[in-house]
Amino acid sequence: MPDPAALPAIVILTGAGISKESGLDTFRDADGIWARVRLEDVATPEAFARDPAGVHAFYNARRRGLRGAGIEPNPAHRALARLEQRWAGEFLLVTQNIDDLHERAGSARLLHMHGELLKARCERCGAIHRHQDDLLPETPCPGCAGCGGMRPHVVWFGEMPIAMERIEAALGRCRLFVSIGTSGNVYPAAGFVQRALRCGAHTVELNLEPSEGASLFRERHYGPASEIVPVFVERLLAAPR
Repeated sequence: MPDPAALPAIVILTGAGISKESGLDTFRDADGIWARVRLEDVATPEAFARDPAGVHAFYNARRRGLRGAGIEPNPAHRALARLEQRWAGEFLLVTQNIDDLHERAGSARLLHMHGELLKARCERCGAIHRHQDDLLPETPCPGCAGCGGMRPHVVWFGEMPIAMERIEAALGRCRLFVSIGTSGNVYPAAGFVQRALRCGAHTVELNLEPSEGASLFRERHYGPASEIVPVFVERLLAAPR
């Protein structure tokens, strides 16, 4: 068994491209959700204050879609879970996705920087609760005696992503940074590769096509995530350490 201290620390970033192959809509593709819905109407604190029922209806539809028949982790999700389970060294999977497909595949050393669709947060007490059903403006918080005020536990435009200090610290220690299924134009995640490079990490892009920041990656592989991610993981696990 390799000494964990001798293994390089790994940070992996995943985006919508990995979940699209499981049948979920992306937000930024030409035919994605933002091509059909104005983000200003459903994904800002101002939208929620103005029309909580409309915002809830949008996320209720996303939640029902995530629970739909046939939506399952694909080979890329499962390969990353396998890498985590076999990697004794430091490992952190950071996802921009709000679905639970990584968890369903078995990932545990995981951060959802943009929140989680199957959770709700109380605007009054800040408590976060697992919530798989529809949310309504009057949905009570389990911890606040009927106060209502529950919102989707997702990061809206204008809000700070979750756990940024922990992510920044992990990027500063990592020696391998892998970006999977990301467009490279959503910050702060798009800047992670630069942070990793400054700290001496080897950077790898696994994507359907080159991202906007493709030139920053020292190693690049393109194709469907369900095909190229398992190949990369097996090569990494087979490499001498």
